[in-house]
Amino acid sequence: MSDAPLPLHRVLFVMNPISGDIDKETVLEQLQQVCAERGNEVHLFETTGTNDLTNLRQQLQENSYDVVFGAGGDGTVRLVAEAVLAEGLPMGIIPLGSGNGLSKDLDIPQQADEALNVLWEHRVREIDTLSVSGHLTVHLADLGFNAVVVERFSTGDTRGPGAYVRVALQEYMGYEPARYRIETDTEHWEGEAFMLTIANARTFGSNVVINPDSQLDDGWFELCIIEPFPGAAAPGILYDLYTEGFENSDYTRRLRCRKAQIWVLNEEKVQVQVDGEPMELSTPLEVTISPRSLRVLVPA
Repeated sequence: MSDAPLPLHRVLFVMNPISGDIDKETVLEQLQQVCAERGNEVHLFETTGTNDLTNLRQQLQENSYDVVFGAGGDGTVRLVAEAVLAEGLPMGIIPLGSGNGLSKDLDIPQQADEALNVLWEHRVREIDTLSVSGHLTVHLADLGFNAVVVERFSTGDTRGPGAYVRVALQEYMGYEPARYRIETDTEHWEGEAFMLTIANARTFGSNVVINPDSQLDDGWFELCIIEPFPGAAAPGILYDLYTEGFENSDYTRRLRCRKAQIWVLNEEKVQVQVDGEPMELSTPLEVTISPRSLRVLVPA
C-alpha cells in the first residue's frame, strides 16, 4: 500500500447506464462538474453489453489516462479491473450498482460524491485477483443457490435489493443442492452444498458477510461452503451471515487455499456468478490467485 497520492489529471469514467436504480445522467453531471472545478480532464466510456472489454481496451491503448473509474456495480468494476490490469493503470470505484460489494470491502463511501474524493485524497492499495477457469474475479464468485438467483435476477425487468430478495424467495422453495468434490493445495472435501462461494473478499453487496476473516491482499482465497440445512435452521444461518458469524453454524465450513479444482458431480456445466455476472462454465473449475496484482484507490 502506498500512502503518497498519485498525480491524477486525466480521468476516464466507465459507466453502466442500467446498473442499480440510480439516475446515471444526473450523477455523471455532478462528477464532471466537481472534476472541472478541481482542474481534472474527464472522459466517458459507456458500456453497452456488447464487446465492452475489447472496446474499453482499445480506448485505453489509443488514449492516455491517469486513472480509470468503474461507475456502476460489481460487474462494471470487474470490467474495469480486467482492462487496467493489462495497461498497469490504477482504478477507482464509484458505487452505483445494486450491491457494490467490493467498494464496501474497501471502505469506499457509498455516496458518489464522497467516493469521488479518493481522486484527490487516496492511498493505492494492491489487492489480489483470482482466475476462475480463466475469468477474472476481484471480489466473489459462487456456485449453487446464489448463482441461480443472480442468473434469474439478471434477466428480470427490475433492479435493486428488493427485486433480488423476491427472486431469492421464489428460488429457495424448489432449490435442490448439488454434490461437489474439491481438491486444493491444502485439503480435499466432497459433499453436498447449498451454496459454495469462492471468496477473495468478505461481504456480498447485500451485506451478507460470507468470509469474515478474509484479507484482499494476503495471497490466499477461501472456499466458503453452506451445506444443506433444514428449514428451521434458515433464520439462524441468515442471522450468522449478517453478524459475521459464518463459522458458528453446524452447516458451514471454510477451506483456505492458493489454488483449487471444483467438480460438480454428474454435471458437465454449472451456473456460476463471477462478481455479479452470471455465466455457465465447464467443470472442473480451476481457481488460482495472483497476489497484489490490481491497484485500487482507497480513502486516505
